[in-house]
Amino acid sequence: MDYIWAFLVGGIICSVFQILLDRTKLLPGRVMVFIVCLGAVISFFGWYDILIEKFGAGVTVPLLGFGHNLMKGVKEAVDENGFIGLFMGGFKAAAVGSSAALIFGYLASLIFNPKMKK
Repeated sequence: MDYIWAFLVGGIICSVFQILLDRTKLLPGRVMVFIVCLGAVISFFGWYDILIEKFGAGVTVPLLGFGHNLMKGVKEAVDENGFIGLFMGGFKAAAVGSSAALIFGYLASLIFNPKMKK
């Protein structure tokens, strides 16, 4: 049943933002930034952990989950280091995911031959 909930909730989240992309004139980059910020705001108020507990992995859809991960890292760094934690917490929390995206993106560019659209 956990897999079904994860699939349904993750699919609903992705569908809502895909509809937002398709039906509005918002640029994709702005929608993606909005999703990350929304994940951070939900995490700030403490609601994200409740959603994860109730719906499982489906709520940790990559961009919402990335915002939550950033906010969680900032909270932990502020608790440990005070004010300077605002500036270093997000970097520590997101380093692995960002590094993986860069490395795998580079490897994909070596393997595949990208072509420009005309």
